[in-house]
Amino acid sequence: MKKSILQDNIRVYGEHYGGVTKKHFACSSQGLPKINGIIKLYLSSKNLQIQCFFQTENELVSKEMLSTFTSGGLAPTLEIINSTYRGIFHFNLTLFSDRIFWLIDIPRGNITSNTDIAAVEEWLVKITLHQGLNIYATEGTLLDKVREPILQWNLGDEMSSQEISMLYPHVIDLKMTKCPCANDVALLGFILNATYNGVYIGLTTSGFWRYNDTLWYNMTNIIYSNLRKEYTGLSVIDMVLTNHFLVLLTSLGLFISGDLRYPSAKDIQLSRADFCGFEKVDYVKGKLWYNNRCFANREHFEADYVTITFDRNQTLSEASSCFYSKEPFLEWLPCLPHVSNDAKSIFPSETTFLIDQEHDTGIYLFYNQKTTTASVNILKNNQPSATPKFPLFHFPSSFLYPVGMVFHPRSHFLYAYGNQVWLSMDGGNTFKLIADFQDDIIKRTYHCFYTSDVTFVSQSGKVYLTKAGLETYSEIGIVTDKVFTLYYDHLGFIHKLTPDYFESSENSRIFGQAPDMGFETALALQYISPDEVIFFAYVPPNEPLKTIHTKKFNNMHFGKLIHSRKTGTAYVRKILLHETPKEFLSSVIAEIIQPFGVEEENESFCLSSSLSIVEETKNPSYKLSLDLQTVNALFQATDIEKTVVIPGYSSFLITQILDDKNALAIATMPAIAPNNVTFLKGNWFLYNFGQKNGRTWNIYSKPCYHLLQQLDDSPTLNAVKYIDLGSSQTLQVKVIPNKKGLKTLQIPTLKVLVGNPELLEVKVEGSFDDADSYLMKISVTSKSFRQGFTSLALIIWGASTECFVTTLVPTLKSSCNYLTSMHHVPSQHIPYEDWISGVHEDSQGFNLIKTLPVNYRPPSIMGIAIPLTDNFYHADPSKPIPRNLFHRSKETGKYKQCANASTREECNCTEEQKFSHAVAFSDCKEKVPRFKFPVTQYPISLEMFSDNKFIPVKSPYLVTVTEVNMRKNWQLKHTTPENMKKIKNYLEPILRASVYNPSDLNLSIKGSELFHFRVSIIPGVTFCNLVEEFQIYVDEVPLPFPAHTLIAVAAAFVLGGLIFTAFMLQLYNIHPWRAFQRWIRRKKSTVSNTLVT
Repeated sequence: MKKSILQDNIRVYGEHYGGVTKKHFACSSQGLPKINGIIKLYLSSKNLQIQCFFQTENELVSKEMLSTFTSGGLAPTLEIINSTYRGIFHFNLTLFSDRIFWLIDIPRGNITSNTDIAAVEEWLVKITLHQGLNIYATEGTLLDKVREPILQWNLGDEMSSQEISMLYPHVIDLKMTKCPCANDVALLGFILNATYNGVYIGLTTSGFWRYNDTLWYNMTNIIYSNLRKEYTGLSVIDMVLTNHFLVLLTSLGLFISGDLRYPSAKDIQLSRADFCGFEKVDYVKGKLWYNNRCFANREHFEADYVTITFDRNQTLSEASSCFYSKEPFLEWLPCLPHVSNDAKSIFPSETTFLIDQEHDTGIYLFYNQKTTTASVNILKNNQPSATPKFPLFHFPSSFLYPVGMVFHPRSHFLYAYGNQVWLSMDGGNTFKLIADFQDDIIKRTYHCFYTSDVTFVSQSGKVYLTKAGLETYSEIGIVTDKVFTLYYDHLGFIHKLTPDYFESSENSRIFGQAPDMGFETALALQYISPDEVIFFAYVPPNEPLKTIHTKKFNNMHFGKLIHSRKTGTAYVRKILLHETPKEFLSSVIAEIIQPFGVEEENESFCLSSSLSIVEETKNPSYKLSLDLQTVNALFQATDIEKTVVIPGYSSFLITQILDDKNALAIATMPAIAPNNVTFLKGNWFLYNFGQKNGRTWNIYSKPCYHLLQQLDDSPTLNAVKYIDLGSSQTLQVKVIPNKKGLKTLQIPTLKVLVGNPELLEVKVEGSFDDADSYLMKISVTSKSFRQGFTSLALIIWGASTECFVTTLVPTLKSSCNYLTSMHHVPSQHIPYEDWISGVHEDSQGFNLIKTLPVNYRPPSIMGIAIPLTDNFYHADPSKPIPRNLFHRSKETGKYKQCANASTREECNCTEEQKFSHAVAFSDCKEKVPRFKFPVTQYPISLEMFSDNKFIPVKSPYLVTVTEVNMRKNWQLKHTTPENMKKIKNYLEPILRASVYNPSDLNLSIKGSELFHFRVSIIPGVTFCNLVEEFQIYVDEVPLPFPAHTLIAVAAAFVLGGLIFTAFMLQLYNIHPWRAFQRWIRRKKSTVSNTLVT
């Protein structure tokens, strides 16, 4: 079994002295790690803590080593990676006196802020002692247990090890399914014989590394709860774990879980799908088929489909023997499009049916005892139609036993398998033969998206390996266990699972020693240059027709090494199949790496003589004769199947010894074979590639001669790239040769395949540098308004299956990057600390932060005291609601975050929600920016965050601006270039809103208190639904309408009245002051007269 470059990294790195490990670097999240253990980290709702050690023979040495590295400024670095993200965290350099390890403590929020249950990628982690130098490096995985859907449920009654061991004698097969996004999360089911009853499932979160870490559940009662009574003979038949659902096929029916993202109870709930006319005998022969894709950050055009096929001939009254369903798997439809009953009889039985979402097609594999065909039909409304996308593909008659069809995960590589393996790389339009196993049928396939491994297991137990997209394969061993299944974990290690133990390729050779891929026949060597040879495989004339294929080269031998038992190695560059001469029906062209050793005179006595060659007239052979005068020269029986090589002429394979001086031979190239020519001693040579006395040659896989290096910012081998409307992405890779004696051919070493070329425009540029490395630059550009995804494959077509990386399969999405967002840039920056305190004053002492009143609602057009919005700010259900006197105000106002809460604490507002500008979190909003009245020409500056950089929002983007609380006293000022006026005038009637140019957009506000604005980019220029919100609180405002107006009118009325009165008095010569003085004097006179009297 091959050993990947990761396997060296994942091991605990150490230094060796005399074969004994003296010290090694290791990391763990739970105590001291095990030697040669794999790092398995788990993210919970708490902080992620990791300890890294130098484990030595004693604690004192460990402390000294830590001190040495730390004093030099070295501490480990943690890198967390998935298909769209890369984060780097540094361990603490400070060491406490009692510690023998480095420690890092990472809050969950620094890795991910999400806590909702959803399909989420498992992270790869890499810990190095010095970032970028791979000094003491180790790798592993990080699984988010908070969000992984299947881990939120109880799968049944938990079983002890003793209870599980009682099942072993009754297990006849195993079924395994793994989470599409987190391959370390997997389920293992026992298929039982008729003497036992029940559904028993094993769950792992660590990739089946250790048997004792697996949790076993008895799901029998859950199954029986969906049936009217308990039946005997219940067993698992097949199962599929999709992104959000568990589909379980048992001998008593098909059961589907609810949506695993929404746990409504502690125990998992299953429902039974009904198929009319199908009984237990049909379910036992049923199979589930699933196109494995990870839907993390799921798009609206992505969904899971599952197919069930029954191994029986349908009757005219039955819809189909094949059904499919789209999640939530409530309705199961016939795989074949609707046809009349008379037409059903002409369709062969469906072996497999798969939905290809890259091309929006359904792909069938049909078989009718005579022919095998593949059909691709267009999907309409997510259902297969009768309209074919491509013509039928007819497999040759040699494809007698088709078993199934499967997509390699996250790719467009489609494999059809049975007694042969075929590969389609164009959506099922054409297929190419990869392997022909004759009567040995491939029963199962196993795939790893990370390493692109594809493993085939035949009914005889032989195991074959290829890489996704390669057109060759290797035999890697055999499995002798009667009951087993294989499984790839998230890092690409393959495991053998049996009922009572698990075995990993990291710790042992689970398939035995690497097998010799040679076959039992003789090879004839023909030189075509000093560095190149042709090996012809000999087919004896009496070979039975059924076994001729065992005497021929095939695709498995491409790219392998032919070794001579004596000495010498050659690399197979090309496989040739031909019909003549009939003794040589196949051959290979090989490049010599190490020269082959020739026979010596003490090994073949005939070499001490000259050699005469005469063509036989009765049969297509040649008579080889030695010089009669050379007494010691003679042919021996051991010379049979040796090759006579004569420079410049055809070679000859000796097939028969007539006597001591004469032998019969077959020419490898009759057109250049000498006739009636004698070659002196030393001018002809003898090579031994025979098998009569034990095969003298072998074929093994070649070492990896290619290193693939990514030159762009792709975080992983299988990155996800988003291409928005009008945007592009660039991928760059380099293939570095390590030929070790092989010559480099100046032809591109990379082959590029696009799954759906109709979706995106892909341009490729390739070149060789001075070191014979091949560089490729790929530009991907949006070219349509259609959303979707496609996989891009970069294949090192000549690579060995021993290479860790031969194929890159990035996913290209014509869609919006889920990390893309739009942000409003405030005119003044306020530090986070000031937001916490609520005080940030300008140069004039004006506080720029407003703390909103509890249960605040902004004014409406009817006045400050009559709010009409449904949005509360700074909500607290336990406090009274201000401005709630009028009937219309009482009818409006609805809590969101605080709905059904009695206090603000029960609203569970997070710090992020308190500082969010989104109206969805207005209940939590406490503080907003504060401005003095009036607000004039406030710049609305917008920027977009995409691809880890900020970009100003400008043309061709256009925006709409609304006030979420329906306030009116504000206006916008902007400039519209001539080239944008036409589209602006076109869009405004459609959107029923004003459209603005985001460049130089200014806002003026003539109202008071809180304004809450929403800015949206119009559709059609981006796939993203980009919306940003911001608030402005206007304070120190003059009296609001109508008080200010009423006061002004009253003052004017009084002043006017006074002026008018003065005018009238002057007009009629009336002097009020004089009259007042006379009245005073009269009053005084009256008082004095009264006193005298």
